Amino acid sequence: MRPIRERLQLLAVALLAVTTLLAAWGGWSWYAAAHDRTGELARARDQVLAAGQQAVQNLNTLDHASLAPGLDLWERSTTGELHAQLVQGRGEFEKQVRQAQSTTSARVLDAAVTELDERTGQAAVMVAVRITVRTAKETPPTSKDSRMLARLSRTAEGWKLSALGQAPMGTTSR
Repeated sequence: MRPIRERLQLLAVALLAVTTLLAAWGGWSWYAAAHDRTGELARARDQVLAAGQQAVQNLNTLDHASLAPGLDLWERSTTGELHAQLVQGRGEFEKQVRQAQSTTSARVLDAAVTELDERTGQAAVMVAVRITVRTAKETPPTSKDSRMLARLSRTAEGWKLSALGQAPMGTTSR
């Protein structure tokens, strides 16, 4: 049997080894958590989703009685070629809406981010929206559910709509 002093030295060495391993594991875990981009990516995804939903709602809501503020909001919600098209066609569009005396309102039903590239500042969102149209005539309002694909680009003011279109409807083959 070994003397007590030798056993205590072995126990101290073993405890030192275990403590060193635990410290190394704790340091590695802390480093990995500090450099994990999951939280950052989740925040960016949430920003894109919120901006996409709001922009789609904005571009599907317009009251003929207050066209200027509505169209100004359309322009503030967009960027790039879509923005240029809205600015260029604004006068003709105002004329058509005034003549039709229509009011459209949109309500987002659901949405999801389908693409997000933070490096290039590009994203895509699919949005399910219910659009209700009212006219000055005595007809009841009509509603239509629609799925839209929105492309967004990051600008100095945040994420803005750069393209908007109907989502294609899939077919099933038998």
